[in-house]
Amino acid sequence: MMGSADITPKFRGKVAVVSGAAQGIGAAVVDALAARGAAVALLDVQPCVEDCARQLSQHHGRQMLGIALDISDSAAVTDAVATIEATFGPIAILVNVAGILRMDAVLDISSEDWQRTFAVNTHGVFHLSTAVARYMVQRRCGSIITVGSNAANVPRARMAAYAASKAAAHQFTRCLGLELAAYGIRCNIVSPGSTDTPMQRQLWTSPDAVNSILHGSPADFRLGIPLQRIATPQDIATSVCFLASDEARHITLHDLRVDGGATLDA
Repeated sequence: MMGSADITPKFRGKVAVVSGAAQGIGAAVVDALAARGAAVALLDVQPCVEDCARQLSQHHGRQMLGIALDISDSAAVTDAVATIEATFGPIAILVNVAGILRMDAVLDISSEDWQRTFAVNTHGVFHLSTAVARYMVQRRCGSIITVGSNAANVPRARMAAYAASKAAAHQFTRCLGLELAAYGIRCNIVSPGSTDTPMQRQLWTSPDAVNSILHGSPADFRLGIPLQRIATPQDIATSVCFLASDEARHITLHDLRVDGGATLDA
């Protein structure tokens, strides 16, 4: 976990909710928000999220909350958000990170994998965002950030379900932001490219996998990364913190690409 001594506590006194909080980008976002003063409610399908919250509480010296749930379950999400609001405090920041990747060729992917991908990556964003937004509207303030993917804008071989589900989540977040702007609520997207996470590493099926990501792979119709580095989860987390902060108070409906230039602004 990162230390908090040298980071401005710009979120002190604020409650943040992060889905997919137990590992990867979600865990980095939680730690970055906590280091900047936020009290964080961690949501994840993995039961270990409760232990993660306890460890975070000890590290930062203030209460954190861990809730194990499946964000594709609308009733469970509604109950969890109500619990957070009633016992933990008014939610000021929501970060949608939870996501799954089921890879296969379009003609081979199963209906079950297609539906499950949308259940988490798209419907989960809808359930959590709308549940939180109903409270934010009453207070006429708040920030909602969806961590999507640059695959929402550039087609990827064997990733049709993932790319389509992320594209839907992107456009939903923009539409939500348009409707909530009148209440002073900002809705933005952070679109990572290749990032060193467990999800990314499941794509590294050969010793040359990282090199092909950095330099491109014509056989896979894939561009390389101009900055020639794989992002870290912390790269994504700091971008999320910027959009959640008052420094971005006039930014909404924005898609911030954090991909080293991989999509060439496509």
